[in-house]
Amino acid sequence: MRAVVPGPYVLAVDLGTGGPKVALISVDGTVVDHVYATNDLILVPGGGVEQDPEQWWTTITGGIEELVARQLVPVDQIVAISITSQWMTTVAVGPDGRHIGNAISWMDTRGAHYAQQVSGGGLAVPTVGYNARKLRRWLQITGGIPSRTGKDPVGQMLFLKHERPEVYDAAALFLEPGDYLNLRLTGRAVAAYDTIVGHWVTDNRDLANVHYDDQLVEWIGVDRSKLPELVPTDSVVGPLLPQVAAELGLPETVQVIASTGDTASAGIGSGAVRDLEAHLYIGTSSWLSCHVPFKKTDIFSNITSLPSGIPGRYWVATEQDTAGKCLTWLLDEVLYPDDALAVGAPPDDVFDRVNELAAGAAPGSGNVVFLPWLNGERTPVDNHLLRGGWFNVGLGTRRADLVRAVLEGVALNTRWMNEAAEKFTKHRFEHVNFIGGGARSPLWCQILADVLDRPIRQVADPVLANARGAAFSASVALGHLRWEDLPSKVEIVETYRPDPANRATYDRLFETFVDLYKKNKGLYARLNRHHGAHTGSEQP
Repeated sequence: MRAVVPGPYVLAVDLGTGGPKVALISVDGTVVDHVYATNDLILVPGGGVEQDPEQWWTTITGGIEELVARQLVPVDQIVAISITSQWMTTVAVGPDGRHIGNAISWMDTRGAHYAQQVSGGGLAVPTVGYNARKLRRWLQITGGIPSRTGKDPVGQMLFLKHERPEVYDAAALFLEPGDYLNLRLTGRAVAAYDTIVGHWVTDNRDLANVHYDDQLVEWIGVDRSKLPELVPTDSVVGPLLPQVAAELGLPETVQVIASTGDTASAGIGSGAVRDLEAHLYIGTSSWLSCHVPFKKTDIFSNITSLPSGIPGRYWVATEQDTAGKCLTWLLDEVLYPDDALAVGAPPDDVFDRVNELAAGAAPGSGNVVFLPWLNGERTPVDNHLLRGGWFNVGLGTRRADLVRAVLEGVALNTRWMNEAAEKFTKHRFEHVNFIGGGARSPLWCQILADVLDRPIRQVADPVLANARGAAFSASVALGHLRWEDLPSKVEIVETYRPDPANRATYDRLFETFVDLYKKNKGLYARLNRHHGAHTGSEQP
């Protein structure tokens, strides 16, 4: 069959928390076709959030098989599989290369107590709780430090060690999701310099020679033998296993590229690959980031620069814990819940209707402020006890105000994050490339432009930016492109400029937004310190 676009082609997999997108993409970044599947999120009492790795494998391989079966391109022109995935999630893997139990999600807080034990004690730094000597060395060597919320592999591995010792003892390795999937594709277990960094045990000062630091491994209390082999960023892991190639209908010559975290691939797929060019991603979570040539950490705003998906470069690590998730929470729990007051399933065009409704409310949502901290927050405050909700609701508040306030609340938190990122880089971002599911909404694009007072550049096919970034990584690794070629390969479909008429409104709301955090963080701690990461009904 004649190809839609010239090849060769990459099968790019973007494993988000909600499920994988599997895309067939030419080596120059043109999307031929893609499919999407959903994965379950398993909430466990006490702050647990888990996922089933077998479900990842089934939905991803099913997506690959579906695209291959469509015969969109000559199968012998598919040269690579490249996976990008949710990051800071732990999969315990047995000697047979299969997972042991569920993966522990990046949203899980059950390891908080253990993370605090290994990072604290002795002479502590005021307000942050870290042991001063450990803090200094961790920042010097890695650029970061284990989160005291437990929301990274240190807390996750220690949770397994202390509360599921049978899993810990049986595990041969602990892997990130993309590295686990690559193991199943190739039979080789490796982590790249950028995917391993969230374990906080690698020396990242020389990006040409990232390696484990024995002292840091000892401090986290995890067996060194359970950590994977390291390979340089953008490495080729190896070819498909013959049996896997046969199952997927692919040639055995297909090369599997070292996985990247979603933040790294997003920065690549956004086209903002030059130093200090910003991109914003809004999916389940969100971040605002850029590439930089330096390693630096600010523990007070929870921002650091870490090894990126581009060799020899760092990226600025920020995160808003729930962003697009706020909108799906609104739909699932407020507008269309499956309960005694249910009015039926949401229509297929529900997001279009939500945007239409929100557009009918005036900027500022009648002075209603939505706090998007449904699972705590990370940047510019690392506080897993924060919670969300609407503030200043009155009898005159309409549903349109409540819905628009959700979009504006995420934008206000993004402004808070942007101010911290600009201070960190000592650079004003002149524009921001916008990607992720949130970038499909023209209204959200304009709200962000108004709230941030920055031009927002809407990237084409924004929900496929991570997959495009993974494909670009494969293209460069296999010699089809150079990194400097990428900006010209990414289309900007619309630029949204700030409306000066809304400046005063959003300045006032932003000041209120930050004040609400400062004046209520003690109340959040009182209410939530004994209730893990989730409030309300929890399903085991």
